Amino acid sequence: MEFGILGPVQVYDESTGRGVVPPGAKQRALLGALVVKAGQVVPVERLVDELWDEHPPANAANALQAHVARLRRLLPPPAPGEPPHEWLVTRPLGYALRPGRIDTDARRFHRMVAEGRALAGADPGLAADALREAMALWRGPALEGSGRGAICSAEASLLEESRLVALEALYDACLRADRCDGITGELEELTTAHPLRERFYDLLMAALHRCGRRAEAIGVYDRARRRLLRDLGVEPGPILRERVEAVLDHREPVPGPWPPGRAAAAYPAAAVAAGGRTGPDGEAGAAAEVGALREEVVRLNSRLEQLSRDQRELLGRLERLSARRTALR
Repeated sequence: MEFGILGPVQVYDESTGRGVVPPGAKQRALLGALVVKAGQVVPVERLVDELWDEHPPANAANALQAHVARLRRLLPPPAPGEPPHEWLVTRPLGYALRPGRIDTDARRFHRMVAEGRALAGADPGLAADALREAMALWRGPALEGSGRGAICSAEASLLEESRLVALEALYDACLRADRCDGITGELEELTTAHPLRERFYDLLMAALHRCGRRAEAIGVYDRARRRLLRDLGVEPGPILRERVEAVLDHREPVPGPWPPGRAAAAYPAAAVAAGGRTGPDGEAGAAAEVGALREEVVRLNSRLEQLSRDQRELLGRLERLSARRTALR
């Protein structure tokens, strides 16, 4: 058996060879939250908020208990030869999923990506194959259909960022293995889907250049520059500028020196806001600062989204507490 969250949340039953998806949105949200927090006791209050957000039923604890009971019936029994095991247990403060030796597709994905990265230096072709295999585990958006509760939303955001960073590593490995022909179409789609992610533009330009399509590579840079100026009010970062200069100078295209295993999704907007120097005198020192600021922007944006969700959660609790106090008076 395996728990799947790289797509609609499901339980993969090896005895039948199929995935079992909980039939209702509340069941999917409950299973998703418990899989994300596998091995931990999730308090009743957090699960109530996960399932009903700001509008819980009057008997929320009983309603949650009923959903837990249905979920228990959905989980398959241990495989033949395995000792009896209770997947979902009740504790004084909440509920916990005990996965035992059962894996999740998300953990497998992280392991496979790490293995692919480890191969990149010695054998980029083999690394690309391993990363392709890891990407094949995805069946859609992470935790799809599990609602917008704080637990599932936060985990889905983290998994999506991991997916994009893994794609960057995949196409970098493809370029190093001289597999440019098969990836230009995929990278075109990614620059359309993620138009503010400079790394995908960089990889697409490198692939087009290596395939002898210099004019198209320059066109990609122009498209990226227009989009960044329009949406963020900033010029492309130093790596994209170096890439277009290499194309214009007919230099041999090689993958850009992006730090392996780290996000490269943000832009020097923070440097602009801080009044950072970009002229000739400050160019060398600014380049390293911009790289650090880019990653800080990614981190802060992610944190801001989480704080916004936490704020909504706290406001909902405050309203419910105020309503209870009014009722007690």
